Amino acid sequence: MYARQPLFLCPVSRNPVPGCCFASGAKRRSGLHTITTCPPSHMLLAVIPARYASTRFPGKPLVDIGGKTMIRRTYEQVLLSRRVDRAVVATDDERIFEHVRSFGGNVCMTRPDHASGSDRCAEVAGQFPEAEIVLNVQGDEPFIQPEQIDLLADTLAGNPDFSIATLAKKIDRPDLLFNPNVVKVVFSGPGAAIYFSRHPIPYVRGQEPENWLAQHTFYKHIGLYGFRRAALLAVARLSPTPLERAESLEQLRWLENGLPIAVGITELETIGIDAPEDLKNLRW
Repeated sequence: MYARQPLFLCPVSRNPVPGCCFASGAKRRSGLHTITTCPPSHMLLAVIPARYASTRFPGKPLVDIGGKTMIRRTYEQVLLSRRVDRAVVATDDERIFEHVRSFGGNVCMTRPDHASGSDRCAEVAGQFPEAEIVLNVQGDEPFIQPEQIDLLADTLAGNPDFSIATLAKKIDRPDLLFNPNVVKVVFSGPGAAIYFSRHPIPYVRGQEPENWLAQHTFYKHIGLYGFRRAALLAVARLSPTPLERAESLEQLRWLENGLPIAVGITELETIGIDAPEDLKNLRW
């Protein structure tokens, strides 16, 4: 059953915003970030997709991490970005919706049938015609650094021939290289993604796997995406592809359809939470 979709009015324009709830008042100060009530022209919108019904970790966005929920930590990290004009959580679950409202966050209720986080972002972006750039920041990245979000925006802005951008980081531990939950990426010299895989890529011929890191530089994918508006709306209309189904990686759908992806390199580490056991590795 489709969760309740309230109708909210933008306090300045009085235009209806279906399924969304925004912080009240003309402006609202949150930490170091000012949230404007209505989106400015040519704004950069960050959308944080958050599902409750995760197969590996049901209820993951609401799990407590050091006194705050995962989704709240992710949201607050996004607000620290110098490039983001508006951050919005996109969910299909009323528990997440009400929780984000409770701490004063912006949130939109979306359809429950989206196949991917970017599809959910596209629905929200459709309500913000002023958003020229839309960032997809996964809701299970509570330790994402604002500098990484800024780098993502700068990578897209600095590559006008690309309509999609993402980030990668050098892998320096064998357990990450061979962990299927850590997605690997290979890219060309100019920084265009060639392929993403849960398997280590490339295969280092003639070497034992334990020696691969000494023989080649591998990169892990950081699950952030930046889109030019038209590209995001276009990819949401694409049908799932064979490689996407095989690896369960939405970005392969875009590559299979000939859409180039710019890759920015970050030296900052991030800790994504994919399963309950990942919480055990956190140190406070």
